[in-house]
Order: sequence, then structure tokens, then C-alpha cells
Amino acid sequence: MLGPVESRSVSPVFVGRATELETLSDALARAAAGDPQALVIGGEAGVGKTRLVEEFATAAGREGAVVALGGCVEIGADGLPFAPFSTALRALRRELPGELADAAAGQEEELARLLPELSDTALTRGADRSDEESMARLFELTARLLERVAAGRTVVLALEDLHWADASTRHLLAYLFRTLRTGRLVVLATYRSDDIHRRHPLRPFLAELDRLRTVRRVELGRFNRTEVGRQIAGILATEPDPAQVDEIFERSDGNAFFVEELAVAAHEGCCTGLTDSLRDLLLVRVEGLPEAAQRVARIVAEGGSTVEYRLLAAVAQLAEDDLIEALRAAVNANILIAAPGGDGYRFRHSLVREAVGDDLLPGERSRLNSRYAKALEADPTLVPADERVMRLASYWYHAHDPAKALPAVLDASVTARRRHAHSEQLRLLERAMELWDSTPEDVRATLRPVDYTEVYPPCGCDPATTPLRYLDLMAEAAVAGRLCGERERALKITKRALHLLEEEGDPMRAAWFWVQRSRLVQAQARGDGWKELGIAQELVRGLPPSEVHAEVLATAANWSMLRRPGPEAMSAAERAVEYARMVGAEDIELNARLTLGALMVDAGHIETGLAQMYQVRDEVLAHGLTAGVGRSHVNLPSVLEGIGRSEEAVGILREGLRLTQKMGLRDSEAWVWANLAESLISLGRWDEAAEAAVNAQQTGQSAKPRGGGSNSLAHLALARGELPEAARHLAAARASYGTHDPMPQNNLPMSRLALGTAAAEGRLLDARTEADRVLRAGFPPGTQRYAWPLLLAAAVVESDARAHALPAAQEGRAAFLERLCEATRKLTTGAPLWLAYEKWTRAELDRAENRATPDTWSDVITAFEALERPYDLAQVRHRLAEALLAIGGEDERARATELLRLTRATAVHLGARPLADAATRLAHRARLTLTAAPPLPPTDPADSLGLTTRERDVLRLVSAGRTNRQIAEELFISPKTASVHVSNILGKLGVSGRGEAAAVAHRMGLFPAETLTAGTSS
Repeated sequence: MLGPVESRSVSPVFVGRATELETLSDALARAAAGDPQALVIGGEAGVGKTRLVEEFATAAGREGAVVALGGCVEIGADGLPFAPFSTALRALRRELPGELADAAAGQEEELARLLPELSDTALTRGADRSDEESMARLFELTARLLERVAAGRTVVLALEDLHWADASTRHLLAYLFRTLRTGRLVVLATYRSDDIHRRHPLRPFLAELDRLRTVRRVELGRFNRTEVGRQIAGILATEPDPAQVDEIFERSDGNAFFVEELAVAAHEGCCTGLTDSLRDLLLVRVEGLPEAAQRVARIVAEGGSTVEYRLLAAVAQLAEDDLIEALRAAVNANILIAAPGGDGYRFRHSLVREAVGDDLLPGERSRLNSRYAKALEADPTLVPADERVMRLASYWYHAHDPAKALPAVLDASVTARRRHAHSEQLRLLERAMELWDSTPEDVRATLRPVDYTEVYPPCGCDPATTPLRYLDLMAEAAVAGRLCGERERALKITKRALHLLEEEGDPMRAAWFWVQRSRLVQAQARGDGWKELGIAQELVRGLPPSEVHAEVLATAANWSMLRRPGPEAMSAAERAVEYARMVGAEDIELNARLTLGALMVDAGHIETGLAQMYQVRDEVLAHGLTAGVGRSHVNLPSVLEGIGRSEEAVGILREGLRLTQKMGLRDSEAWVWANLAESLISLGRWDEAAEAAVNAQQTGQSAKPRGGGSNSLAHLALARGELPEAARHLAAARASYGTHDPMPQNNLPMSRLALGTAAAEGRLLDARTEADRVLRAGFPPGTQRYAWPLLLAAAVVESDARAHALPAAQEGRAAFLERLCEATRKLTTGAPLWLAYEKWTRAELDRAENRATPDTWSDVITAFEALERPYDLAQVRHRLAEALLAIGGEDERARATELLRLTRATAVHLGARPLADAATRLAHRARLTLTAAPPLPPTDPADSLGLTTRERDVLRLVSAGRTNRQIAEELFISPKTASVHVSNILGKLGVSGRGEAAAVAHRMGLFPAETLTAGTSS
């Protein structure tokens, strides 16, 4: 509109920053080679961060990269949720419309929370409820979107002014920095370092980045005198007087922006009489404008980072010609500049805007915000649609008009919730609670829960017709706090709510808040949450069916399924299903039915329970219920694995991986990986199991699926005789599970591993003590899938102790064996796997008393031959061979030879060296020849280094000069997994780099030279 304007105060010469530009150029080159890069640029206000990014963007564009810029928006000190990402994605959509559409295919509605143009339906009322994974799901899908867009060409995503960023933007950026592993992508962000005071919310974010080796930090310093001289010469287009350079350098202290301001002021002869305050210098420039231009500058200062022209015109209330002349004066003076896209205006530098804004009188600020709000209410098209609600809320709030501010802030909280920006939703709800008492009662009476809240703790009324209550806001805020990780704030809100409810006598609403406290207490590691659930159950006991009643029962049933399965848990699940059906709460019903099916299987009603779980899985898929998809593909295969149907479980888990990855359910994906590792171990696919377990560790956002991965790795290490590794992984599992919320599914497998590790290290009494501790505590009903392996491990220890006549085994042995036998008699054997374990455990106990016969072990083998568990079958074959050799006949010896051949072949294939060695020793003692069996591999020098089979493969490729990406492609693993293997190798070898690792491998002769040569040539 204004045409070309003078830009005298911006130097056409880019001064200094050679080192910083080299760092950015190096990042661009690395990204172009397929290695994503992350950088954070810090520096004080005015030091030149934006200019550096502009120069880099120009250079990147010359290299063929697509640059997408996004800035954090400041509106009355309130950041807009995901504003810089929305802006940057919009720029990507303009530059690469086809690529972005292809990358977003299938997930448009979810990604529209960041870029509304992708879908017309994502943010409508009645969208899916937020859940524990809602924000993580959006983050994962965003990461995948960027990786796909950047698969074919280099993309630079630059986010400026991170010091203004909302919490959700910070969380998403941190997620990208942690998880991006593929794509030709550079992600960089800038922030103002002098604004980061001790309590600034960006400080924890920066501290987290310091722990990430993948993020490079660039700190911009001030210019030296020579650079200041070059900058002044560029601005004035002439060589400056040395005395003038000295004066400006001294006053600006090398700050690039202040150098510009001082140089122009000196050139225009307005330095005389200036105070020492540089902020005053900025105001002097503004005060030199005509009065109309000063007025427009004050209006723009209060309107936000950028003010659209039509909005500015509505607020300024000037004749169009007068407004244009005022803008022309401000733009010519380089106070204001046209915003990108040409639709509005902003200050050339935020420091000037802050100076002008700070100079406004309190009443003047309120009046300006009120005029902005009224203009926007009169014509909502004055601002972009995705900013409208948030800006209106900010304007009315800072106008100090509660009657207008409360509904606007509540509308903004709904928008934040629909975008999964739960941190901003919580902040807005707290602002609404602040406004509540000062808002006229007649205004509050017009507000409805159905319009502003997603959760409806019942008050016996219709939320569509009953006025909104303060407790409704507290309920919504408690959920928002839990979902965004602000659990301490959420706990305080529930405490206040329950205190208020003590006087109101509303048991349903109180029960709902106690359920929230239960979840928060567990999440904060302050307990297991059962006390809170118990209070909730007492509050709803005897009340008519309701959604809250169903939720309380379903939550209690699910809690009990994991910790105290049994008849009470099943009864709660059945009533939860019944009540949910009565009130039409489909999501609660499906959740309760899944719990009920698992409890039925544990109780021995296997086919009925499985049918229930399969039906729930099909229904959540048909209805597209995201949370249900995750849970059904975790719980169903877990139950199948527990009853020995491992192959069936793997099929569902593979489908679960596809679905959770597609939907961005990262934590559910981690659980699927953990369960897949367990089932693959059972099936004898141990290398695949190890990869799955590592993926569970790396994928999980919460600790417990990482603990499951560590548990599986410990199991494999123990079976392979890698005892230090087993101990390390067991310690990691314990750390992940913690001690505040004990669960049999975690504790019993860990006790089994601790027992087995102690026995393998010759610490028989420690092994017995661990087993005895568990036996005395007893096994809750429904825990047989974890109890049987532990009982078996304890019986094996006692059996081997007798066979080897260990003196330490005698004291207390008889009493312990009696407790072991008693536990075996009481445990359920309803599934074929459990029955097989019972036969095996009893056989070991017979062996411990020297009563086992070949018939005893033949019966066990028959039980395991019908199952898909090759390692278990190999172990009982070894036992039968031992029993046959004790008889000593020719037929028995021939049969034992064949059994030992099979045992050793399986053990060698799995890498189970202890079992292979045991079979070899038994054959040697009996003078049997196992020539038909595959020979054991020769002793590998890598064994002395403690390397696993997969780590040997990785070290071979490292020695051949492969990168992590090349290793991943050759071994069919992810680059992240390859990186973890390399780190483990460096630690075990005690070296600091890949070159040293290759040198160690060469020195020890681990790999033939021709193998490395052949690998390199490819």
C-alpha cells in the first residue's frame, strides 16, 4: 500500500558472524546428506539474531533448500498455542503443497490442530475427548510430517522469539529435538537471552537441551569496535569519523541494533541532549514523528506482534488518507515495517515496541485493548481465523472488563483444548477462575458447561441447560493440568475442589474429583492411588447408575486387574459395563469390557474372555476410538502371551505397531514393543526380541514400558550367560518401575530374574531368600502367568543344588521345599501353558528329592511339544536326557544322545551358551558323541568384551567404516537403535570413538580382513 520505503538504518553490509554462519552452513550440509540438524541461537535483544537467520535463509535458498519461518507471537504477554509452527507449516504448504498433502495423508484432522487449512472438521465441537496421549500423538504426527516433507529436499524450519513461546510450542520443539532421526531437515530456534530470568519458563527447556548432544547451541556476542565501524559505514554509506565510531561503540557496547539507532540519530543531528538511557533513545525516534504517526505507533504497540491493516484502521478511527500518511511517516522512519505478506504492520524491532508500550498510561492501555476487542467483535474477519479467539480473549482481559473477558477467555480455553494445547488451556482456565467473582452474576448465568467444558462431573442437571459453575472450571482445569504434565497444579485444584464440596453434599462430583486425585497421585509417584479410589467407590455406593459411577467402577477394576486381580475386580468390571451401557457411555463401556475380558481369562474362562477382548478390539477400530486402539492392541496380545498363544499375540502386536505408529500413539507403541519382545522370546526369536526391547526403551514416553524392555533384555542376557548385562538391565527395570506402585506383573518377573541371576553366580542362599520372600507374601489370584515361571525358577535352583551336592543348600532346605510344594498345589492350571509349567515345576521338585524318572520328564516334554516355546522344550529335553543316562541302558543312551543333539542345536541357535555347555558336559561325562548336532562356535575373542551377538554385528560394520544409517539399513534396524548399539560398544570397549573401536577390533582379530574389505566396497 505504501510502496517502497527508505531503510536507512539497516546496514546493507552483513557484518561479522563468520563463525556462526559457518556453523549454520555445516548444519545445512549435514541435513542435505540426510542427517537432521537442531540448533538454538541465543543472544540479547538487538544483537542480530534475526539478521543472522535472514542471511542463513538466503544462503540456504541459494542451495535449493525450502525455508519456512515462524515467529512466536506476543499478544498482551500471552503466547498463541503453536503459533510459530502454524506459521511455518503454512509457509511449507505454500512452497510444497503436494509434498505436504502427501505427508499429511490420513492424518489431516489431527494435524489440522496445527494447520487448520488441512481439514474443516478437526476443531469442531464434539471432537474426540483428549486423553493421556493426545498431545504426544499430535507431536509424533508432526515429527513424521516434517520427516516426510524433508525426505526429498532440504527443509529449514526456523522459529524465532522462543522467549515468547507458549508451553505447548516449547514442548513440541523439545519433542522434535529429541526424536527427529531422518529427513533432510534443519530445525533452528532463536531466543532473547537477556529476558531469561531465573523463573522464566524457557529456562528448564534450555537446561533440557544442554543434555541433548544432538542440539547445537549458538550464542551471539556483541560486535567489537572494528565490526561497529563496518556496520556504521554500511548504514551511512560513507566511512565514519573515528571519534564517532568510538562514541557509538562506547554507548551501544557493541549491540547491533543500538549501533543502528545511534548512527541514524547522529546522522540526523538528534543526539544533542539525549539522556544516557538507550530506551529513551528509542522513544526520541518515535517522538520525532508527527502526532498522528505517534498515535498509530502507540496503537500498534498494544495490538500484538503484528497488527493487520484493517484492524488497525478500525481501532485508529482515522480517515484512510490520514492513516496512510501516518503509517508512511512511521515506516520511512524505520519505526514500523510491513509484516510478511503485506497485510499488516509491526515494529521493526521488539525493543522499540516495548519502549512505546511501556510509555503508555494504564488507562490508555485498557482503552486501547477495549477498542481492539470491540472492533474484532464487530468484524471477526479482521484477523486470521485461527488467531481470532485467542486475541479477543487477550484484548478483553487486558481491557479489565470481566463481563466481556470471562466468556472470551473460556472460548479461548476451548480452542486451546481442541488443539491439544493443554498448558495454555490450563492457564486460560486459571484466568477464568480469577475473573469469576468479579464477573456479574447475570453474565455467569448465561454460560453453560456444555459450551466450555469437556468433562461433566454430575450435579443431577443437564449441562446444556444448567449454568456453568466454578467447580466445572476446576474440573476442566484438573484434567488439563494432568494432560499437560502440570500435575502439582492439578493436585492443588482437586484439593481445593474437594474442600468446597465438603459443604455442598454432592457425592457424585466428589467421587469424580477423587478419581482424578488417584490418577495424579500415581503419576506423581506419591502412592498407588487405591486410597483415593476407595473413597470414590464409597461415595457412589448405592447411588443410581451414572457416567461417573461407571467411570469409578471401571477405573477401580482396571487398577485391580494390574495389582489385585480377583473376584472383586471382576465384579467391579461387570457393574462398570452394565452402568456404562445404561447411561450410553461407550468409551467407558469398551474400556471396562477390555478389563473384564482380561480378568475372565485370569479366572480360567479363557475362550469367553478372549472373545470379549477381540470384540472390543474390532469395535474400537470400527469407531476410530484412538485410545481404545492403543489399549486393545496392548492388553489382548499380553493376555494371549500369558496363556501361551505367542504366535497369535505376535500377529496382533505387528498390527498394533502399524496402527500406533500411524496414529502417533507413541507410548502405546512402546507398550506394543515391550509385549512383542516378550512374545518373541517365547517363540525363540531372540535377536528380534532384543531389537523390540530396545525399541520399547527408546520409544516410551513413560517409564513402565521402558521397564518392560529392560526386563526382556535382562531375561535374554541371563539365558545367554551374560550375567553383568543381566544385572544391569534388571537394575534399569527396577528404576523404571519405581517403588511407589508395586504391581505383580512387574515385581514377579523381576524377582524371577533376581533369583536366576543369583543362582547363576553361585549365590544359592540369596536365590532362595528372594524366592522365599515372594512365597511368604503369596500370589494374588489371577497372577499365575507370572507366578509359574518364578516357582519353576526356584524349583530349578533347588533341583540343581541337590544334583551338585552343594553344602550350603542343606540349611532350611526342607522347610523351603515344603512352602514351594504348597504354592505349587494352590496355583491355577487352567491354560495349557500353566499346566505345562506345573508339570515341569513338580518334576524339578521330584529331581530335588531324587525322585524324578524318565517318565516324569517325558510327561513334561509332551506338554511343551504342544506349545511354541523352543527354549523351554530344549531345557526339559536336557532333563530327560539326564534321567535316561542315569538308567544307563543302550536304548536309553541312544535316546539321550538324540535329545542332547536337539538341545544343543536349539541352544546354539539361540545363543544360550549355558544350556549348550550343559548339554556338552553331560554328553562328555556319559561318553556320548554329538556329531550330528551343529558344532558350537569357536570361542570368540569378543566374548571377553561382553559383546552381544547384535553388538558384534554392529562392531563389524563400524570397523568397516559404516555410518549409523548404513548400519541400520544393512541390519534392518532403525538408525536410533544402531546409535544405541554403537554407544554400548564404545562403553564396553572403554574407548571414546568409532576409530578407536575399529582399532581394538583389528588388534584382537575379531573380523577377517576380507570381510571388512568386502563390506567397504559395497
